[in-house]
Amino acid sequence: MSDTAAPERDVLAGRLAYLTVGLPTLGTAAAIAYAYADGLTALDLTLFAVMYLLTALGVEAGMHRYFTHRSFAAAAPVKVGLAVAGSMAAQGPIVFWVANHRLHHAYADTDRDPHSPQPRGPGLRGRLAGLWHGHLGWLFEVRKTEWNRHCRDWLSDRAVMRVNQHYFWVVLAGIVAPGLIGGLVSWTWHGVIGGILWGGFARIFALDHATWAVNSLGHTIGFREFRTRDESRNIGLLAPATVGGSWHNNHHARPSLAQTRRHWWQFDIAGRFIRILEQLGLASNVRYVDAESEPAR
Repeated sequence: MSDTAAPERDVLAGRLAYLTVGLPTLGTAAAIAYAYADGLTALDLTLFAVMYLLTALGVEAGMHRYFTHRSFAAAAPVKVGLAVAGSMAAQGPIVFWVANHRLHHAYADTDRDPHSPQPRGPGLRGRLAGLWHGHLGWLFEVRKTEWNRHCRDWLSDRAVMRVNQHYFWVVLAGIVAPGLIGGLVSWTWHGVIGGILWGGFARIFALDHATWAVNSLGHTIGFREFRTRDESRNIGLLAPATVGGSWHNNHHARPSLAQTRRHWWQFDIAGRFIRILEQLGLASNVRYVDAESEPAR
């Protein structure tokens, strides 16, 4: 398909991208400056780590494996919890996230893929432009799409749509909450400010770039264990930061599975989390690897 047939850019989404990218970047710079001026405490790091893990699971187990690929069924409280945790990552409302990722799988590494990092011109400059586009440049070039058409399965779910409708308030809560917790635990203003900066803005910045690295580097470098029609690749070094999302070639080979690992040594926190939910009776119909239907390697 040619670019001439592609929908025009969504101006509003492009403008919001400046907030999505800009505020966490500025907040991270402020966090570093504040730590230099007033110190970096164990509480700051703890709030960063806890909020990172919470929202990373919200993105990978929630937005990705549950809402997009329906790789398991979740009890109502888990569904809402994943929706809230995933939205706190500030990567877009549920409908936006799901629609774009389903488009990515439908048109992977073609001109209709929202964030393919394939070269956008000749030579090194074209390759770098492709990487930039696949990483975060695509957010400024989002095309007008009927998002609802690509996630009709969730439109009738009132709980999910309520979280989707209040997306910006959920993001704000994810920034303010670690500040309140930091203040209550330490009973100091440093706890409040440090919680907001490290558990809020810096955490969003780090998780966003880890997720976007799967879109860019995960289609450029790494190991291809399975033959797929796209350029998806596995990057083991990113597995901890993406809670298993960087086993991207594994995922593209079988997108509907609740786990991305294919070997015992492949680190997949989100897959383990889903298994724990199943053991607790909070998840069902979990899709695991079926050796008989595994694609060719």
